[in-house]
Amino acid sequence: MRATDLPVRALMSGSVASALSTLTLSWLCHRDGGALASGTNATSHWFWGETARYRDAPSLRHTLLGYAIHHASSVFWACGFERLAGRRARPARIAAAAGLTAALAYVVDYHVVPRRLTPGFERHLPASGMLATYVAFAVGLCLGSRACRRGVVKLARRVARPARRAVRAAPATRTTAPAAPAPPPRSRD
Repeated sequence: MRATDLPVRALMSGSVASALSTLTLSWLCHRDGGALASGTNATSHWFWGETARYRDAPSLRHTLLGYAIHHASSVFWACGFERLAGRRARPARIAAAAGLTAALAYVVDYHVVPRRLTPGFERHLPASGMLATYVAFAVGLCLGSRACRRGVVKLARRVARPARRAVRAAPATRTTAPAAPAPPPRSRD
């Protein structure tokens, strides 16, 4: 596996962004007097209709499906982010690509797609909470991307290091045929 593989990088950065933005969303919903799962449940309105926006209690039907939709969307946006950031991006470029991706995701989520396909967070958060959730998404993209790039490189180095040591420590191999065995010593009788 190479650190330059787009699907691997997108899966990693999208997963971290999904987790961080969901944690932020849940904390903000709870802080504002709602339930932890209410923001995540709201996303399941894609399948269950408007009643899902009003579900507060965690459930497999609403919370798990809402998170799955959010996670898939995060990985989708991470593909574009990783493409923007490039293969060997520096931290400043990664941060700029993450900010641009999060802003574009917000515009598409709330100003382009039909209401039926919005994330549904707006019912549970004020504008500042929405901003914080999308900022958390951008930070998650950055962290996931950096972790993937560094983790894969470190892993490759760890794997290569013992192999290099083994080559250095190995005795030199012969390239010629071994010499014939010495004749047995003669006895003096």
